[in-house]
Amino acid sequence: MSTTKFGRYGGQYVPEALMPAIGELEDAYHRFVLENEDGFMDDFRARLRDFGGRPTPLQHAEALSARYGREVYLKREDLLHGGAHKLNNALGQALLAKYMGKERIIAETGAGQHGTATAMACAHLGMDCEIYMGERDINRQRPNVFRMRLNGAELNPVTTGRGTLKEAISETMRDWATSVEDTHYVIGSVVGPHPFPRMVRDFQAVISEEAREQVQEKAGGLPDSVLACAGGGSNTMGAFHEFVGDDTDLYAVEAGGSSLEVDEAGGVAPNSASLSTGSEGVLHGARTKLLQDSDGQIMESHSVSSGLDYAGVGPELAHLVDEGRVTPVNVDDDGALEGFHRLSQLEGIIPALETAHAFAFLEDEHEELGEVVIVNVSGRGDKDLESVIEETAERDIESAPDMDVFQGGL
Repeated sequence: MSTTKFGRYGGQYVPEALMPAIGELEDAYHRFVLENEDGFMDDFRARLRDFGGRPTPLQHAEALSARYGREVYLKREDLLHGGAHKLNNALGQALLAKYMGKERIIAETGAGQHGTATAMACAHLGMDCEIYMGERDINRQRPNVFRMRLNGAELNPVTTGRGTLKEAISETMRDWATSVEDTHYVIGSVVGPHPFPRMVRDFQAVISEEAREQVQEKAGGLPDSVLACAGGGSNTMGAFHEFVGDDTDLYAVEAGGSSLEVDEAGGVAPNSASLSTGSEGVLHGARTKLLQDSDGQIMESHSVSSGLDYAGVGPELAHLVDEGRVTPVNVDDDGALEGFHRLSQLEGIIPALETAHAFAFLEDEHEELGEVVIVNVSGRGDKDLESVIEETAERDIESAPDMDVFQGGL
């Protein structure tokens, strides 16, 4: 068995009732994913190709390259079936559960992309699916709510706390603790107890496997920098994994929210920048960096993008930051909205608000990124249009079109 930790981060901090399920999953991960028992990985890769649409292209961004005076390439995970990188992991875990003999899938979701991907994977594999989603995120992401239900998933609104991703994960774990015999929990990011962080990373590593080969074909060598937005960190680790051993700078772009200042008395962090401003603690079964007060209580996070609105981060990413291999940076809400509009207008690509954080960082810091830059386009922005209309109308966003015509929403 592989170690359960990345340096001092990771582990299995779960209730005793969940340890048998964790042990069963760890065994299945080694047998099917690492050792390809019963041809599991061959089956998975074939389904990613035929159902998911892999490989996704690495596009040379002509307008951005001209704007910044360097070669900018976009890894187009927004073109994967479902509109985001999430299918890589959701399909992998749902298929693994089927090989394990599980009949029911549960999952959490924030922006709704993981929930959508899981619902699609379950429909594809003929499995029952239930999704837990915070009430606040349901209101922010109505198109994805409909897509989940359209694919046959049952949606369970979570009303505790702020009704966002942290609470959705907690509720899903409670469900799993009482249903482990026939149920698998498809965690949506590189978070949670071992083996989830490694397993999710392995399913998402196809992003950097493809990108590393594609950039050498297109640019004649490896990139100087790779940029990816960072919430829990699944698209980040997917985009970084195959470059970790190379001389390539890796930037994890977090959500700076409305401020990096923390209101500890009020239990509020007006950002989701765990790598930049968090401290070491335990959240959802793993030791990692997270937003917490001096008493160790988890603080409420904030981001204009619901997919980054999470108080923690994956343990491997925390370890790579401590080792100096990954550089954590952050972009505030206004910057993300600017990036959303700018990419839409310059390249004809409407990015997810999560992804837009990376493009805002590219705008501000391109001179420090070298001659060849890859930005992981983690998802498309259709899901965010209603939120962007509302948020943009309330702010002075220089790159935005005239918002008067959108009064009252879509």
